[in-house]
Amino acid sequence: MASRHYDDIAFADRMASVEFRVGRRPHITVDTEVCRSCTTKACVTACPADLFVPTSDGGVLFNYEQCFECGTCYQVCNREGALSWSYPDGGDGVVFRRG
Repeated sequence: MASRHYDDIAFADRMASVEFRVGRRPHITVDTEVCRSCTTKACVTACPADLFVPTSDGGVLFNYEQCFECGTCYQVCNREGALSWSYPDGGDGVVFRRG
């Protein structure tokens, strides 16, 4: 197996080479009515992109447009029906480039 060599590049420079294409449809939808009964709001603390924001009425706002598509929110959610997750359409989402 051939080893791959990646040049030493600063993290900020590597992230600047990442392209993000926003899909036309959300691949994650949040039912805020179900979220209101959640006491942990695990999605708020677990999301690495900080895309879940608690609202004053106990719900949660979610912005799918900057989602990494990691699925962490779906894994930590303990309320059935709160999150609906599907695979994003092809060609959208995070595109990493070697460089």
